[in-house]
Order: sequence, then structure tokens, then C-alpha cells
Amino acid sequence: MIAAVPELKMKPIVIGDSDPEGCAACQGPQLGYRNGTMYSSYTAASFARKHLLAEKHGVNLEGALTWAFEFEDQSYFAGFRALASNGLDLPVLNVFRMFSQMSGQRLGTTSSAEVPLDAIMKNGVRQAPDVAAFASVEGRKLCVMVWHYHDDDLAGPAAAVEMTAAGLGAAAGVATLTHYRIDGDYSNSYAAWKKLGSPIAPNDKQYAALEQAGQLTRLAAPETISIERGAATLKFALPRQGVSLLVLELPAAK
Repeated sequence: MIAAVPELKMKPIVIGDSDPEGCAACQGPQLGYRNGTMYSSYTAASFARKHLLAEKHGVNLEGALTWAFEFEDQSYFAGFRALASNGLDLPVLNVFRMFSQMSGQRLGTTSSAEVPLDAIMKNGVRQAPDVAAFASVEGRKLCVMVWHYHDDDLAGPAAAVEMTAAGLGAAAGVATLTHYRIDGDYSNSYAAWKKLGSPIAPNDKQYAALEQAGQLTRLAAPETISIERGAATLKFALPRQGVSLLVLELPAAK
């Protein structure tokens, strides 16, 4: 509709309320996805698709906001739509932390396991999972976010990801890789809370552990990877509802 009006087509668009449903203060089993990794993987997949929609229609997308609230004096992980519960960051907040590391120019990506934009708009992700990527480059820093999403909040096999980043420059022989992850074991205070037995009132030691579990976590220590003919290929398993951010930093040009 905006693209159809010449006077509006290039005006900056900010989506002021961009969320999976409209009742942040509601609770119930149907909203149980909010505490865990379905919400975080959904956010990765949907926010990235906004850029594809803007590109398709030739409009100027400046940003999109999530409406999340603070609900005080509630039980831990009470199921409201929030970014944190009693000061403990939820997995969805770590997706925004991943996005915050991405800057510069957006890059094109393709995936043999992605659900095409038109299919998602028409039918959602109801058949095969959506395993796709969103990438950016600024200077000598390349960021690639990869997600494994499905509309059904059900367990499923991990995706065997083989990712190739090309156009890195023939002179660059190595790069430093930092791999961040959100899944059932990483960057997930809710999963850590359940492993503790879902305490109603965590003690100081438990709270400190949960606070740490809610931070964006590396899958492993940074490592040096080889670049051959200007390309780097990485292989990793990505659990269902998992999100990875791979940050490749090339050495400074000599």
C-alpha cells in the first residue's frame, strides 16, 4: 500500500509493534512458547524476512520494534510476553543481542532448506522446517545468523548445516571465527531454571547461575579457520529452534 503512493514510497517505515501475537499480558498453555527457543527462532526468521519484504516492494524499511513489557511481582517465567523475567534475560533477548552485532551492508544469502518468502506469507512454516540465514558485512567483519525454525513447538532432528561464505578476498588466508548460539543448552535461562527443578524462589547461588545462563553465550572459544580461494566453509549441527551467529573477522590488509 505504501509503495503504491509515490509521495510515500521512499518515506522511512518503522513497524512500531512487530510481534507474533497481540496480548502481551495474556497467559496460558498456548503462549508457553514465549519463555523458550521457539520465540527466539521465530524472531530471527521473521525479522530477517522484513528486509526481504521491503526489498520486494522497493520501500524504505528503517526498523521494527517488539513490544515487550515488564511484569513486576510475578512468578519466575510466568509466561507473559517479555524480554526478561524477574531480571533474568529470556532467549529472545539474545536474538536482539545477535542482531546488534550486525551492521554495515546486508548481504544476499541462499539456503537449500529455506522456506521461500511467498510460501511463508501464504502458509507459514507448516511442512519442512525453515533453515535459512541473514548476513551483513562491515569492514573486515562478516556476520551470518542462521536459524532452524518451525511453526510447531515440537522436538525434531537437528539440521546439518554446511555454510559457505564466498568473496572474502584471495589474499586472506585465515579468519577468526566466533560462534554464538541460542538453543536448549546455550543462552537460555529458562532451560537452566527447569534443570534446577523450576524453583519458585531461587537462592542467591541459583539466581547468579540463571543470570549468567541468560547471557548470549559462545558455542566454543574463538578459533582460526582457513580461507581458500576467497571462501570459507563451516559445518555444524543446529538444533530445532536453535539460532547461531557466526562472526568472521578477517586480518587487516597488509
